[in-house]
Amino acid sequence: MPVSQSRPDSVEPRPIRSLHGAFLSRPLLSQHEVPGAQAGAVPSAAKTLVWGPGLEANMVLPARFFYIQAVDSSGRNLTTSPGEETFEVKIVSPVEQFTRIWIQVLDRQDGSFLVRYRMYATYTDIHIHILLKNKHVAKSPFILKGPVYHEGCDCPQPSGSVWEAHMHCPQTFPQIDRDLSLYASVDPDRNAQEIPQRFGQRQSLCHYTVKDNKVYVKTFGEHVGFRIFMDSILLSLTRKVRLPDIEFFVNLGDWPLEKRKASEKIHPIFSWCGSNNTRDIVMPTYDLTESVLETMGRVSLDMMSVQANTGPSWPQKNATAFWRGRDSRQERLELVKLSRAHPDMINAAFTNFFFFKHDESLYGPLVKHVSFFDFFKYKYQINIDGTVAAYRLPYLLAGDSVVLKQDSSYYEHFYNELQPWEHYIPIRADLGDLLEKIQWAREHDEEVKKIALAGQQFARNNLMGDRIFCYYYKLFQEYAKLQVTEPKVRTDMELVEQPADDLFPCLCHRTRVRDDTEFAVHQC
Repeated sequence: MPVSQSRPDSVEPRPIRSLHGAFLSRPLLSQHEVPGAQAGAVPSAAKTLVWGPGLEANMVLPARFFYIQAVDSSGRNLTTSPGEETFEVKIVSPVEQFTRIWIQVLDRQDGSFLVRYRMYATYTDIHIHILLKNKHVAKSPFILKGPVYHEGCDCPQPSGSVWEAHMHCPQTFPQIDRDLSLYASVDPDRNAQEIPQRFGQRQSLCHYTVKDNKVYVKTFGEHVGFRIFMDSILLSLTRKVRLPDIEFFVNLGDWPLEKRKASEKIHPIFSWCGSNNTRDIVMPTYDLTESVLETMGRVSLDMMSVQANTGPSWPQKNATAFWRGRDSRQERLELVKLSRAHPDMINAAFTNFFFFKHDESLYGPLVKHVSFFDFFKYKYQINIDGTVAAYRLPYLLAGDSVVLKQDSSYYEHFYNELQPWEHYIPIRADLGDLLEKIQWAREHDEEVKKIALAGQQFARNNLMGDRIFCYYYKLFQEYAKLQVTEPKVRTDMELVEQPADDLFPCLCHRTRVRDDTEFAVHQC
C-alpha cells in the first residue's frame, strides 16, 4: 500500500469515512460531535442515548451489541467514564421463566459503553431494560419482536437483499471490487481441473461448493487444520442467509498464491492476506473471523473487548513505542536492535524465537508474554509485518494508542481504506525513519492524539462483527455472479455438517414451500 512518508508540521485529520465511503453521523462518533460535559457531570436517564444493531431482532450475530452514550441533563455528552457500574442492563423474555443470555456492559472510558450479549436459545421476543439508578434510560425497555434467533439456530433468511438490509450492509466494498475486477468471468469446471493440478501438490487448499445452502469441501495438501475457520464462517452464514450457489478455492497458508501477471490467465484463489505482487481474492483474516464467531466464547481478544481495555488515559500513557512478538521477519530483529540502542524511545522484545534461532543470543533473552491489553499503557504501537501482514492491526487500531505502521506490500481486506497521517503514522519498510517519527509524535501530541482517535473510530465503524459478515456475504455474492458454469458437488467432496444444538434447538419460522430457488415465509 503506497503511503506518504513525509513528516508534516501539523496534521489535520479529514472527516471520518466508513469503509464504503459514506460519511458517518450519529452512532459511533456521537461522543465527539457535541461539546463535552464538564468534569464530574452526572448522566441523565432521559437524555442518555442508546443505539446499535443489538436492538434489532433481525440482526443475528454470535454476540449482539449496542451502545450507550452518557449525556448530562443539559444535553452534553460525557467524555470520561461516569463509573463502570453506572448502567444496569437486563434482558428477559416475558414468556420464559429463565433467559439464557450472557450480558456484559463494557466501559469504554470515554463516556460511552458497549453492551454485548450472547444468546444461547431462541425466544419469541425479548425485552432489553437499560436502567440508571432504577430509572429507564432513553426508550427502555427496548422490545425485540421475535422470533429472536440465537447464533446456533439454522434458519436462513431466503432473500439475500432482505438480509443485507437487516444487517445494514454497505452496497459495495472497495477491496472486493478491486479483487474481482481482474476476472471477466469464472469457470468452476475449469478451475476444478486446473487449480488442484497447479497448487494441490505443494500448497494447502480447500475446494468448497455451496449448493442449496449446504457446504461441501475437499482438501488438498498436508496442513489443512485452518479449514476450521472457513468451515465455521460458511456454516454461520448459511444459518443466517441463503447463500448463492458458489464454487471456490481457499488458500489455507499464510502467503498469497496467485503470482501471474495480469496479462496471463490467472486463477481465482481466496486468501486471508493479499500483496502487491499477487492477485489473490482477499477475505477477512482467520484471526479476525474467529474473534467474531467466538466473541464471548473461547477467545478473549476481540474487537469489543479491546474497547474496554485501552489502558490509562492519553496523558498517563508511557510516551514510548511498544512492540512484542516473535522473530518472523528481519525487520523485527532490527526493531529489537533499535530498542537496545534507544530504550528511552522504544520498548521492543521477542517472546519467541523460531525463524532466527541461531541469532537468539544476539537478540534475546526472550521476555514473558504481555497481555495484549497492557500494550495500551504505551502511546505508540509499532505494527511490523510477520510472515505476511501482522494480523493484530485491527486490535491495535481499536485501542487508545496511535499506530506506527510499517510500509508493506502485504495487506488485509481493509488496509486500502486506511489513510496514512489520518488513521496511523507511516514508517518506512526498513524502519529507517522510526526514531524520527517517534520524536515527531512526542513533539506533536495533540495531532497524534487525533490520529489515534481517527484510527480507533475506523476500527469501531468498519471492523466489528456485523461488517465482517457483510464482507463475506458480499464477496460470495459478487463472485457467484461471475460464474459461467454451474457450481457442482464434486467427487470426494464431503458435507460440512451444521453443529448439533440438541440442548437449545430452535423452531425456524421460515419454511421452504416450493423448489430450491423459491421460498416463502410462514409463522408456525
